[in-house]
Amino acid sequence: MSGIIRIISASLIVALVACGGSTGTYGSSNGGSGGGGGYGGGDNQNPPPANTVNASASLAFSPSTLTINAGEVITFAFGSVAHNVAFDNPNAATPTDIGGFNTNTSIQRTFSTAGTYTYHCNIHPFMTGTVVVR
Repeated sequence: MSGIIRIISASLIVALVACGGSTGTYGSSNGGSGGGGGYGGGDNQNPPPANTVNASASLAFSPSTLTINAGEVITFAFGSVAHNVAFDNPNAATPTDIGGFNTNTSIQRTFSTAGTYTYHCNIHPFMTGTVVVR
């Protein structure tokens, strides 16, 4: 009988150790919103931040329109196909463009002033999107 108790105890200890060391609700601690860890590639187990625009391999920004409050940050997530973000009709309140050929990375921009900000990808000019800041 004591042998069975030892086996059950050992099994419980192994199960508890296996469950320990969690990195949070969503599992993996890989990735991030900085450059390199990206959300656009789909390999990341962490969910993207709430205000994320994905520049997809199907050559579209998704969502095409995103509404946020003034002062909030948007993450532009670039997957395996190179994209960038150029804001149309820039003014003093418009965030800086995201130039280059961005792949498998995420880049953030803060929208401080209410208004409607339209943008496109210079690589694929038919890719367009809108940020509405209230």
